[in-house]
Amino acid sequence: MGNSVSAQFQTVRDQQGCALIPFITAGDPDLATTAAALKALDRAGASLIELGVPYSDPLADGPVIQAAATRAIERGVTLDAVLELVAEISPQLSAPIVLFTYYNPILNRGIKTFLQDIYRAGARGLVVPDLPLEEMEVLLQPAQEIGIEVTLLVAPTTPKERIVAIAQQCQGFIYLVSVTGVTGVRRQIESRVQDLLQELRAVTDKPIGVGFGVSSPEQATQLKQWGADGVIVGSAFVKRLVPDGEMITPAQGISDVESFCRQLKAALR
Repeated sequence: MGNSVSAQFQTVRDQQGCALIPFITAGDPDLATTAAALKALDRAGASLIELGVPYSDPLADGPVIQAAATRAIERGVTLDAVLELVAEISPQLSAPIVLFTYYNPILNRGIKTFLQDIYRAGARGLVVPDLPLEEMEVLLQPAQEIGIEVTLLVAPTTPKERIVAIAQQCQGFIYLVSVTGVTGVRRQIESRVQDLLQELRAVTDKPIGVGFGVSSPEQATQLKQWGADGVIVGSAFVKRLVPDGEMITPAQGISDVESFCRQLKAALR
């Protein structure tokens, strides 16, 4: 059932590369388009793909991804529907799928059941932005047994001793948040990210992916030069798939997403 997250990062490292990790929201504009977009991103060279499970109160997300989640929920997209989609599409992809979800849906289903369900569907990684380190143990232990790698987030405001603890607990890769605040397109990457990458590198050899605010090939290249193992791009993909206020066909959105993915991939070579 496909590569694990850490095995995929190892493959990219062996090629002296930098992983490209696009993010899209499941069910926006609809599940059929999500399925086609996943295949397009895989074709265009995505190393891993983050798939957002629509949630009614997405605290970590900026306006673009919040709006996408709201649209998906209004269309009746549920966790079960997302898992059906993953089960159908993941065998056709070479990029492992990392699910991005908040803690509430995990708790509602039961931690172990949730982990078993997403593993059976074909997901291999998990990001839970609203679960603090102190409460992670309940998730990390069963996840390890089942084969799901849980990625933890480090923010620009995270103190040094906490960075060390997060790096130790993290599975798959460490998600370095490049800005203080929510996700969304930014014009430039804060130079503090370069220092944070060095700080992290000093305490861990686990792969580090940088996200929140990355929106152009130039920014991706900069992050690679600063030493990132992976670059996570979300809002810029979501906006291309469903542009705000513009009427485009799903086919046009998928085509735009694929060509943008190819541009980013070329920038990371």
